[in-house]
Amino acid sequence: MDHNMPPDPAVFTHIRVVIGMVVSLSLARVLSGIALFIQHPGKTKAYPVHLAWAGFLILYLLHFWWWEFRLQVLTPIDFGVYLFVVSYCCLFFMLAVLLFPTTLDDYKDYEDYFFSRRKWFFGVFTMVFAVDLLDTALKGIDYFESFGYEYPIRNVTFIVLCLIAAWTASRRFHATFVIAAIAYQLSWIFRAFDLIE
Repeated sequence: MDHNMPPDPAVFTHIRVVIGMVVSLSLARVLSGIALFIQHPGKTKAYPVHLAWAGFLILYLLHFWWWEFRLQVLTPIDFGVYLFVVSYCCLFFMLAVLLFPTTLDDYKDYEDYFFSRRKWFFGVFTMVFAVDLLDTALKGIDYFESFGYEYPIRNVTFIVLCLIAAWTASRRFHATFVIAAIAYQLSWIFRAFDLIE
């Protein structure tokens, strides 16, 4: 295969379709989970921190799909890159499933469930922020450096806070963390990713 040939635009479209399927499954899982509280308001007690993390995941998924447009700068895209990006997407699906399990039979409510599975949830989220650094680096050193020092500091800070969240059961810490995470993520998106160029 001649790697000097210009890439076929259909390759990028094909990869985005596969990524889109995994992201869509993740979004569907989270939205279906949230809809349960509307469908059966008295059946299961909602936990605000749990719902806030569901909101954060929706925001992160939409943001991810927005910025993955930058994949087109990779020429050529080999199977290793393809496998890496699809595996990255699979982490989102794991987060969605961890937020909304098939059943709560072994738990009192979503608060009980959330704290009993926090090590798994925040462990996977730690991986997301670590893999995100690699994903951005794949798009080129110039692209990575275009975000300045804030980007790596952001990810390292999220990794540290997720590790603390996996360890502590402090309700105050978890509430503060998710509120700050949503506020910062919104700020980050509109400052760094408002337009696709």
